[in-house]
Amino acid sequence: MDSAILKQDLLQARLQPLLLQIRWQIARLGNAGKIGIGLFVVAMIFFMLAVLPQSSSLEELQARAETLQVQASSPSSPNNISASDPTRKVGGDQALQIFYDFFPLIDSSPFWIRELVAIAKKSGVEINSGDYRLVHEQDSRLSRYQMIMPIRGRYPQIRRFMADALQAVPNMAITGMVIKRENIQTEQLDVRLEIDLYLDQS
Repeated sequence: MDSAILKQDLLQARLQPLLLQIRWQIARLGNAGKIGIGLFVVAMIFFMLAVLPQSSSLEELQARAETLQVQASSPSSPNNISASDPTRKVGGDQALQIFYDFFPLIDSSPFWIRELVAIAKKSGVEINSGDYRLVHEQDSRLSRYQMIMPIRGRYPQIRRFMADALQAVPNMAITGMVIKRENIQTEQLDVRLEIDLYLDQS
């Protein structure tokens, strides 16, 4: 019992000068130094509690991403026709099916029209009532949804609308355009767009 107390007293005697030294160094730092040490301690706690636990999740995600990349580059992957093997050729029927799969089905035309209206509104372009006509192509699975779309706006707005529409609706083609302006001073343009939507009628 006495030896245990003696060891404890010796330990305290050894730690006492160290504690005094630490207190003296902290006192030398002043308020700015104390704030800096506090921020450092908080940063270390945050690192240990928040950053380190996420490292394992990050490693799992990276491993998953590498697995998906390997699967995507595999020659047997259905989504990769010839990316991993440039010499691999696609048969005629398969190539034709891949071509038709690019086009949305014919009953999706209302969706694409709403998409064009939303893009026009976002671009600041005014759309007036137009003409719509569905044309079935002979000896083809594709149909053309022909639209005559009168729009009104400034040149940058119309250009932005056309660019965004062609990007958002890849099965769309602008086949004609007529531009009118009331006079030289006005910035507003009246544009008559002729648009074809190509749809799969199968």
